[in-house]
Amino acid sequence: MPDFRSPAFLLDHIRHTLAFYDGRDIDPSGGYFHYFRDDGHVFDARSRHLVSSTRFVFNHAMALRQFGASERPNDLEAVRHGLRFLQQAHAQPQGGYAWMIDWDGQRATVKDGTQHCYGLAFVLLAHAHALMAGASEARAGLDATFALMEQRFWEPPHGLYADDATPDWQLSDYRGQNANMHGCEAMLAAHEATGDEAFLARAVTLAEHIAQRQATLAGGLVWEHYRSDWSVDWDYNRHDNTNIFRPWGYQIGHLTEWTKLLLQLEARLPEGQRPAWLLPTARHFFHIAMQRGWDAVHGGLVYGSAPDGQVCDGEKYFWVQAESLAAAALMAVRTGEPAYWDWYDRIWAYSWAHMIDHEHGAWYFKRGNDNRALSDHKSPAGKTDYHTMGACYDVLRGLGLR
Repeated sequence: MPDFRSPAFLLDHIRHTLAFYDGRDIDPSGGYFHYFRDDGHVFDARSRHLVSSTRFVFNHAMALRQFGASERPNDLEAVRHGLRFLQQAHAQPQGGYAWMIDWDGQRATVKDGTQHCYGLAFVLLAHAHALMAGASEARAGLDATFALMEQRFWEPPHGLYADDATPDWQLSDYRGQNANMHGCEAMLAAHEATGDEAFLARAVTLAEHIAQRQATLAGGLVWEHYRSDWSVDWDYNRHDNTNIFRPWGYQIGHLTEWTKLLLQLEARLPEGQRPAWLLPTARHFFHIAMQRGWDAVHGGLVYGSAPDGQVCDGEKYFWVQAESLAAAALMAVRTGEPAYWDWYDRIWAYSWAHMIDHEHGAWYFKRGNDNRALSDHKSPAGKTDYHTMGACYDVLRGLGLR
């Protein structure tokens, strides 16, 4: 078994994952291919999802920043290639970006024009990382995206972003934590890229209102779904576990993702401005996630738990394991408590045995509760291994090595 705490291991694993996508993710006619089977073959060459379009920009930007142009000479152009596609294909005349398009190699046809704040959060994230990778033109897109989020989705009475709207910007009644969680992530990236304190302040506001105020309404944990007044909607998608962006239940991976974000937020804030609740809340979220989520029979962390704490979806998703191991490492570094390193090693060992494709590279999308393969679709909409490589980068940064 590898030394999962070794920086050399983490860097090699990032390289191994990048190798799965290198040479096959870029579509010369525009943007990236999004849908890959386990062996790397593209199974849908035309559908383009906004989340994948933005996360591939992140992948190339981070690879360039980590390994440098001498090792990754094509990444800066790959970043710019992705930014151009966002503007030429996803961007809409009325503002915003289409959630899903069909690309025939010359023009885009909108398949789903819903305006998602979640999508805008990733457009913001992509521009922030592009800017840090050396694409100076990305600053204009970063500022424009933040302004659009503020204009169309920000709700001052609640201090949170609304979730989605029609193509012509009529808000739905649905509110969700997921867009705000990734909004917080994007604000931290925008602050790192620009130094603008407004982004850091917004990250604090989002974190406090989701991880404190809204969690208080939902048993002290992060519930996914809310009504337009931000009251808890316990029934939304109760009988539909197929919606990967709006699943029912407490999401184990979102509890640990918030753990990670709260610790990253604490580290970014000046010492005298760090809210006292950040570390205790991060600890609480992580503890409950491990208590409810770890499968003592088959290993790995399950997808979701019901309000009573029982497992409501026992499948094992790649991103849940990745975000959780990153959270465990950051908790270990922050607290000095070895139990968190034990969790880190345990989650890695499970992932190494069941979630990672050692032959072709990258992580499998999900496994059954007993770890059997459910499909050969390694990268459906939204995957791109942004979570898995991102977790490695987060651990390296936590160790002071990035």
